[in-house]
Amino acid sequence: MLNKIISGGKLEKKVIENIKIHLKILCSATECFKNAITTGNKESTFCVADLEREADSIRRQIISTIHEGAFLPFIRPNICRFVEMVDEAFDILEDTSFEFRYLNNEIYKLIENECAKIAKINSEICELLSIAFDSLLTKGDLKEKNLAIRIYEKQVDDLKFDITEKLRKIDIKNFWDGKIITDFVYYLTNLSDLIEDASDYLYIIEVSLK
Repeated sequence: MLNKIISGGKLEKKVIENIKIHLKILCSATECFKNAITTGNKESTFCVADLEREADSIRRQIISTIHEGAFLPFIRPNICRFVEMVDEAFDILEDTSFEFRYLNNEIYKLIENECAKIAKINSEICELLSIAFDSLLTKGDLKEKNLAIRIYEKQVDDLKFDITEKLRKIDIKNFWDGKIITDFVYYLTNLSDLIEDASDYLYIIEVSLK
């Protein structure tokens, strides 16, 4: 397990602690967006960009420490890829927030309930990813966490189908209104895909350590 590899290694411990911080910031960002979408306060989504900048600094520290020699060479690419996936989740969440601020309110109202549910799931699935990472360190049941994340992702897929069915019935005459709502739904519903992929990479890391 990962805790055996980092035992006594200062660089390894630094990377692990920073990954935990990185994940916690992502969870804060998804929670921030959930609150914004629940209250309908578009301006409050700027907290996502603030948290993304904070996370980007942590990500650079992680990669820099790994390049300094943290971990054995065979595991470095997998850890780096996991960190990159978390970073991609920040990017897509920031894109979601940006599009949310420019939505046509009349169109959005038709899918508001589904979108709020997805934002809540995204927040919960992020917490699960953080717990899954801890499981990797402590010999917890990583498969159980992966399964829970997959179940959440399936719920998002179902809600995405409902949203698509509603949007197909709308006569959208303004090109930009159509593009913005389409991009928004794409970003919102794909965050869980990224989290699922990151969770799968934790399993790859676990297998590589056996």
